[in-house]
Amino acid sequence: MEYSHRYRAYPSGKVGERLEHHLDVHRQLYNHVRWDYEQAPEDDKPSEYDQNNKLPEWKRRWSVFGELHSKAAQATVARFHRNVSNLRKKKEKGYDIGRLKRQVPTDYRSVTYNQSGFDLDEKRGHDRFAYVRFSKIGWVKIRYHRPIPDHAIINEVTFKKETTGEWFVSFGLEADDAGLPEKPDVGSLDASNSVGVDLGIQNYIHTSDGQTVDWLDLEDEYERLQREQRNLSRKEHGSANWEKQRDEVAKVKRHIKRKVLDYQHKITTGLVREYDAVFVEDLDVKGMLEQSYSARNKQDAAWRQFITLLEYKADLYGCHVVQVEAQGTTKECASCGVETAKPIWVREHSCPSCGFETDRDANAAMNVLQRGFDELGLGWPEDTPVETVTATDTTQFESVSASHVIETGSLGA
Repeated sequence: MEYSHRYRAYPSGKVGERLEHHLDVHRQLYNHVRWDYEQAPEDDKPSEYDQNNKLPEWKRRWSVFGELHSKAAQATVARFHRNVSNLRKKKEKGYDIGRLKRQVPTDYRSVTYNQSGFDLDEKRGHDRFAYVRFSKIGWVKIRYHRPIPDHAIINEVTFKKETTGEWFVSFGLEADDAGLPEKPDVGSLDASNSVGVDLGIQNYIHTSDGQTVDWLDLEDEYERLQREQRNLSRKEHGSANWEKQRDEVAKVKRHIKRKVLDYQHKITTGLVREYDAVFVEDLDVKGMLEQSYSARNKQDAAWRQFITLLEYKADLYGCHVVQVEAQGTTKECASCGVETAKPIWVREHSCPSCGFETDRDANAAMNVLQRGFDELGLGWPEDTPVETVTATDTTQFESVSASHVIETGSLGA
């Protein structure tokens, strides 16, 4: 299993200057790799292996490249070819794509050391601090809020400068699956230890067993963001005051992203700890954001990030997480399967065929649960009527407020 740990970094003055310098040199190397690739004929583009072999020559010709650690330089070459590969895949899927752009200093913000060129000293720091040494740069202090597990292997280390000016260090880890909790046997799953999750509009999530989790209140944060953006618009572009105000805008945006991520961490941890299986919709997030209504809420929801966190934590806590087809979960009756069209403002499900009535999102969550069982090849137990999965009366739903999730750090009570 591969995962990562991220830590806030506090480089000293001189080390901070060297980090900035190396970041810029890696940017120049990336642009040179791009230029070398673009100069080659269309039918004879150099591979990652070819350009790695050119690195010694480039270091001799341009001494600034000689300042870089060899593994870090190779990681920068790999970064370019990974971007090329991603563009190629999008083109194969029918997307209208262009070419990779030249990286400017504001866009290029991270450097990776792969396999070697770094050291971690956990004993040197005090009060939950540790130090990381980057070859040809120096020791960087990090807030070591969670130790790296003994059974994990560090494959790579990345330092990054955020738009706010803050530094972070991330460790790419690989752990033996033998050290992780074993997932329950699929045959043991039933409606009592499994849950379907509808990623909703009125609530952040709605579960098939009757829990709703409220949206995170970000109104104050967005009011502040608008205020700081108005202040930025009054500054002369490129001036010292404009740069200072731009940092203020970046800090507010960063605060919003951190608050959403922290909220998602707490909800997903609660789900994978409480249930043996969690079923969730495989959403077309890009298409949903392109729709006109509630676009900002959908972006704040960061549903793709939410699903990624669920899948990541499933291995850590021994839980099955399965994505199911999202289309039709709202229209289809969870009791009889008959589809009924519902405009977005209709919040109740009332089946004209069987008379089953419940909340719109509760119906969708139950459909997600049933589809999850089908996806695992279990089918829906005939002796488990849909009415026993969740209350049909919406007043009986257990509502979990955003403040409760933040305070308790989990979904449950």
